[in-house]
Amino acid sequence: MQLFYMSEVTTAPALTAKDFATDQEVRWCPGCGDYSILAQVQKVMPTLGIPKENIVIVSGIGCSSRFPYYMNTYGMHSIHGRATAIASGLKAARPELSVWVVTGDGDSLSIGGNHTIHLLRRNFDINILMFNNQIYGLTKGQYSPTSEQKKITKSTPMGSIDHPFNPLALAMGADATFVARSMDRDPKHLQEMLLRSQQHKGASFLEIYQNCNIFNDGAFEVFTEKSSKADETLFLTHGEPLVFGANKDKGVKLDGFNPVIVDLNEGHSKDDLWVHNEKDFYKAQILVRMFDDPRIAGHLPRPFGVFYETERACYEDVLQLQIDEAIGTKGVGNLDKLLRGNEVWEII
Repeated sequence: MQLFYMSEVTTAPALTAKDFATDQEVRWCPGCGDYSILAQVQKVMPTLGIPKENIVIVSGIGCSSRFPYYMNTYGMHSIHGRATAIASGLKAARPELSVWVVTGDGDSLSIGGNHTIHLLRRNFDINILMFNNQIYGLTKGQYSPTSEQKKITKSTPMGSIDHPFNPLALAMGADATFVARSMDRDPKHLQEMLLRSQQHKGASFLEIYQNCNIFNDGAFEVFTEKSSKADETLFLTHGEPLVFGANKDKGVKLDGFNPVIVDLNEGHSKDDLWVHNEKDFYKAQILVRMFDDPRIAGHLPRPFGVFYETERACYEDVLQLQIDEAIGTKGVGNLDKLLRGNEVWEII
């Protein structure tokens, strides 16, 4: 038996954001919203208490998908739209790892849309960070699945006629167990949402509004600029009424199933308002549909925060139970025997 004196006992030094940065030159356009998201992820990672070697970041193709190069963890810059599929396989084989998918609106909702919805319905314990800039940036400015109608781009010179995806509505439709939204220009809120995503046991889908200042500058300006943010955004807090506005004098109440804006200075009080409940599936369906064009008069504010969270068994846990049951009843398998099969022919 070996004895240790107090003076000899050492503990691993606490990690900092710098420990999660690499020596790689960050290659995004100056002013890109990805810089802010990278900074917030690097700030949050040390607080998780997870060793760097147990964290894996998987990306697909796009500007956001350079993320693994800049994170001092394990990672994989994979193929277009398949980050969610690769991450699913990794989590199934190594369930103890903290797996993160970094993807964009084109990567995850166009070529990768199929893989995204299946990861969500299977409920792997994986965190999806979906950077939404409503444009294809890496390929120099084509419209994406989240671009608004009439959007003029290099691939839609007369304006897009596609109806855009509502990413959070899609996630709810795929039975995601955690659905949230944040933005690149609100670091404190983004850090909070990153923590909530990681704390959730199951597939978390975090949409992050990210400004592409080269090909779609100002797409979310109405939600991020100081002059308009308070009146155009609705920050969700579990158990709190839906209040917004520069003076916190506006609220949202339900008229049946329809959300309506009321003035707290004109005959209404907070007691009349819709109280947010992250566990309410049906009201979450209404919240994700508060997706009005802010240029239209009478539009509703855009919600940010956790829309919905629930508990459901994770795919990798159920898979392991199935494997254990099979071994318990049939014993440890023999791969050579399985490959050979039961039907053998002898050629004379």
